[in-house]
Amino acid sequence: MPDKKIIIAGGGTGGHIFPAIAIANALRQKEPDIDILFVGAKGKMEMEKVPEAGYRIEGLDIAGFNRSSLFKNISLPFKLVKSFLQVRKIIADFKPDAVIGVGGYSSFPVLRYAQKRGIPSFIHESNSLAGKSNKLLGKEAVRIFTATGGMEKYFPEEKIMVTGNPVRSAIAQAQVTREEGIRFFGLNPEKITVLIVGGSLGAKSINEAIEQGAEKIVSRGLQLIWQTGKYVSRRPAELMEEYKEIWAGPFISRMDCAYQAADLVVSRAGAMAIAELSVMKKPVIFVPYPFAAEDHQTVNAKHLVDKNAALLIRDSEAPARLTDSVIHLAGDAGKREELKNNIAGLAVTSADERIAEAVLEEIDDAGKNIKEQKVKEA
Repeated sequence: MPDKKIIIAGGGTGGHIFPAIAIANALRQKEPDIDILFVGAKGKMEMEKVPEAGYRIEGLDIAGFNRSSLFKNISLPFKLVKSFLQVRKIIADFKPDAVIGVGGYSSFPVLRYAQKRGIPSFIHESNSLAGKSNKLLGKEAVRIFTATGGMEKYFPEEKIMVTGNPVRSAIAQAQVTREEGIRFFGLNPEKITVLIVGGSLGAKSINEAIEQGAEKIVSRGLQLIWQTGKYVSRRPAELMEEYKEIWAGPFISRMDCAYQAADLVVSRAGAMAIAELSVMKKPVIFVPYPFAAEDHQTVNAKHLVDKNAALLIRDSEAPARLTDSVIHLAGDAGKREELKNNIAGLAVTSADERIAEAVLEEIDDAGKNIKEQKVKEA
């Protein structure tokens, strides 16, 4: 029998899934016999990525609030009720000692039910602007792990522990050289390399801007590693055929190679992208996703811009400004070095270990309290 059993709940995007896996790996490293079960949303990428990482996962029939079509939210209450029934069975069967929520709508019913059952719950808030679900759950959580300080306006101050954001070990412990990274994509080590990433689901505005500007970028002696996400246009593939300086594909399997190859990066401003770019010390132009809850990606990006650790272009400005901004930054080695040094100062490499230590310590303390109470009652 394993000593401890923990549920990790959440997902939806790589920004939730990869940190969750990093936490699970840290827990297992500290206690190899620990039993970890993931809970996510059916049909989302966690149902594929978590088993690939070697962990079990249970899927919930749940969906998030659709901001673009209110009509699509009609079934939401029914899905929420069904998800709570599924959670009740999962928790009854698994009997966790603790539950960790990493964000994404599938984390809410799991943590809420665990809290009602008196099971210790933990939250990791990756953004500098807390989500509504986490604010509600934070009131009953044992501890809240945050990426940055100043989160007292969202959570009880005594429960907050600033840990930073967990970065997957393939990134944090990357051993690839710049030349090896560039060769992986079949590009030229002599050229300045621009990495374009729109998050695990892609970014329409960034893709369209690069489509329009690719020829101009290449004509200035630059080359591209371009993760398009699930993008319907055939143009990136056509550009890749036309120019040997362009690698384009829906997903990059070796992000360690991509980061090491990159001399500058264009990225969305999700919390995990920021964490990885900080660890990899990359000069970056952020194009925040404007429809993220409460526009938190813009808040995330401004946090770095205020420290002169990144540049920011709004999503609506990308078609007009992104190409020229990439070319300008590529030609300004001094500015790239300045951004690189400043973003490196924000890097955290031990967030997963700190979270794992705190969770295990709380479980041990809870176990001691139960034993002491039983002794007293005897």
